[in-house]
Amino acid sequence: MRAGQRVVAGSAVLLLVVGCADPQLTSLDRELAEIRNNPAPAPEIELPEIPDFEAVPYTYADLRSPFVPRMPEEEQQTQVATDLAPDLGREREALEAYSLGELRLVGTLTEGGQPSALVHAPDGQVHRLRVGNHMGSDFGRIVSITSSTVQLIEIVPTGRGGWVERTTRLELNGQQSG
Repeated sequence: MRAGQRVVAGSAVLLLVVGCADPQLTSLDRELAEIRNNPAPAPEIELPEIPDFEAVPYTYADLRSPFVPRMPEEEQQTQVATDLAPDLGREREALEAYSLGELRLVGTLTEGGQPSALVHAPDGQVHRLRVGNHMGSDFGRIVSITSSTVQLIEIVPTGRGGWVERTTRLELNGQQSG
């Protein structure tokens, strides 16, 4: 009985395979071969017109950065005095070659009750500074050092021939406030 079931199952499978065969398969193969031998021309695709590009010059590069404080305002002119002018004959210290924005406070130390600050310069060196040292391009003099800040008094020109003092701080987290 099992042999009879196998014969019936085999015949059913054979009928299914034969039933799936398409009598037009050979004509389809011929049509595909003809298309491969004589392809149709590629359809024309019309590309959109590319507009002319006109470069706009950036003319603001030489203006004041919006991230640097403005020069002292006119109402501060009462502080202007001739004795505020910086000592141009004084030998400049190493960190006076850089603006304060380029310098970074990386640490503070207290040795023998005297605080000192560790300042990283753009040239890669770390300088140890104390109260009274100078740094920054605006004649900044260090007036106090705390555990997280260095406070300076800078002498900046007013633009009208005078000088004015400005208090600025370097903070341990890399910020500068003034």
